[in-house]
Amino acid sequence: MTQGVGDLDRSIGYALKQAATALRTAMETALRPLGLTVSQYSCLEVLGQRPGVSASELARGVFVTRQSMHALLLGLEERGLLERAAAAPHGRALPTQLTAAGRATLAEASGIVAGVERRMTVAFDSAALERLRADLAACVNALSDHAEP
Repeated sequence: MTQGVGDLDRSIGYALKQAATALRTAMETALRPLGLTVSQYSCLEVLGQRPGVSASELARGVFVTRQSMHALLLGLEERGLLERAAAAPHGRALPTQLTAAGRATLAEASGIVAGVERRMTVAFDSAALERLRADLAACVNALSDHAEP
């Protein structure tokens, strides 16, 4: 017989899922007055930090499918928060960039999300925060495609 996860109160995976869900819920609530979802905010944030990124790269950075990214981009474009070229300068990828309204919305949303993160990590000193970042990165690396068993 195989050993299961065991006590959920002691499961790291379950604790990570609880934390991720609590973070997403707090971010959705905090971003609602701006009319943004977490995915829309994430799209703006990635575009703000990586202008000109392809839609495929953007989808990976926002953790959505390419189909979902297309809908996200259309909605943000309709709101005037980003603009895309009518034709690709080379290849098939349409360059996407934030408009002035998009940059202003992103600045406000980034501040809101930073506040949510501060609330989430208030119990940690700077050394503990660095350790948490490093530990989470180690978890990701251990499960990534290039990790050895």
